[in-house]
Amino acid sequence: MVLPIGDDNRDRKTTPVVNYLLIALNIFAFIYWQKWGHAEGVTFSYAAVPGEILTGHDIVTDAKTLVDPYTGQRFALPGLGITPIPVFLTLFTSMFMHGGLSHLAGNMLFLFLFGDNVEDAMGHVKYLIFYLLCGVLAGLSHVFSTLFLGQNLLIPSLGASGAISAVMAAYMRLFPGKKVYLWIFLFIVSVPAFVAVGLWFALQVINGLGMLGGEEVGEVAYAAHIGGFIFGLLLTGRFAKGYLSRRKGSRGR
Repeated sequence: MVLPIGDDNRDRKTTPVVNYLLIALNIFAFIYWQKWGHAEGVTFSYAAVPGEILTGHDIVTDAKTLVDPYTGQRFALPGLGITPIPVFLTLFTSMFMHGGLSHLAGNMLFLFLFGDNVEDAMGHVKYLIFYLLCGVLAGLSHVFSTLFLGQNLLIPSLGASGAISAVMAAYMRLFPGKKVYLWIFLFIVSVPAFVAVGLWFALQVINGLGMLGGEEVGEVAYAAHIGGFIFGLLLTGRFAKGYLSRRKGSRGR
């Protein structure tokens, strides 16, 4: 098991109020809105459905009973519900919903570790815009990859992973040498950010290659992770222009 558990924050100058707010909103949505994941009707109505995004129209399907081919266990799969908002807005609402407690905890850990320094470099408002914009672009990456690969366009997608992938890309570009502490089995080691984040992205690419077979890999939208990361790399220069200019100036002295 490899898990990031901390980084060096000694050069951070501001309080990451936006990052704290985003974490709070994700937790609030899961507990209050999704009822700890039990409000399946809400989840299936406000998640981003590729077929709805591509057509611009709401899609309602019947509930199904599925049977696990290995255990024979039967379980109910709720159908897609009526979306009370324009379907394109689900690209935003889906960013604040999660499929379970472990999904939420993992995403919030990564956002907590990497988002504060990125917000410090970009500024509060620019960081919020960056986060939301990259989250939408990551969602669209998943939508179009689902279409291109011939996968099921009616499987909902949700979670903050795409936006957080962009934050990690920005962290790697802005602070490539910053120490990141990793928990590897029984040991804690520190590695440069470009190594920690680079290895994470390589894992997303490797796992995402399994999608070429036309099936979801472990029900994870790897295209959203990869798309979010790429857009994060491309947009960091625009949103953190001041920080990058100051860093370049300090090196030229």
